[in-house]
Amino acid sequence: MINQVYANKLSMSQAFDQGKRIPLTVLSVDSHTVSGNRTQDKNGYQSLVLSLGTKTKKGKTSPKSVREIRTSEEIEDQTVINLAEILTPGTLVNVTAISKGKGFAGVMKRHGFGGGPRTHGQSDRERAPGSIGRGTIPGRVIKGTRMAGRMGGENVCIRNLRIFSFDPQTNTLKVTGAIPGGRGALAKISIIKHVQNQ
Repeated sequence: MINQVYANKLSMSQAFDQGKRIPLTVLSVDSHTVSGNRTQDKNGYQSLVLSLGTKTKKGKTSPKSVREIRTSEEIEDQTVINLAEILTPGTLVNVTAISKGKGFAGVMKRHGFGGGPRTHGQSDRERAPGSIGRGTIPGRVIKGTRMAGRMGGENVCIRNLRIFSFDPQTNTLKVTGAIPGGRGALAKISIIKHVQNQ
């Protein structure tokens, strides 16, 4: 059984359990079909090539996207993965996706700086970063100094979320908590601790 699937983010929702509100992320999981195997002998590593979903253009059918996952087992080509066996409620998962791009941001928004004083005529220092380095030695800005720059649009992993439910009829997956990315973002769901169906 594979330990990684891909899904598209749809929206946020919520559920109530014994009076407690549980935030949920709703995702759509396309069909996962094995379209190839990478082997140690031929490729130097072992993995599965998966075709996700299908789309039709000019009468031709092709997968929406193709992804490769590392696994020690070989599965015959054109095998459709049984998602209901993998996505069981209660299973612990890590979710990785590309976060929303926020463009160029200052240090207060990007790193949570407190800003400068508002008193004694310093009206132009409220959102400034302050000192960014020392004088003659080393006479430059140290690498990795937190400064203004492009924010978001990065690969982010949210750990230890739980699968709340999976509907095989509609391929709708609900995961506890929030995940990176906007609507339609492709998320990688990695199984950490599997729970068998009751």
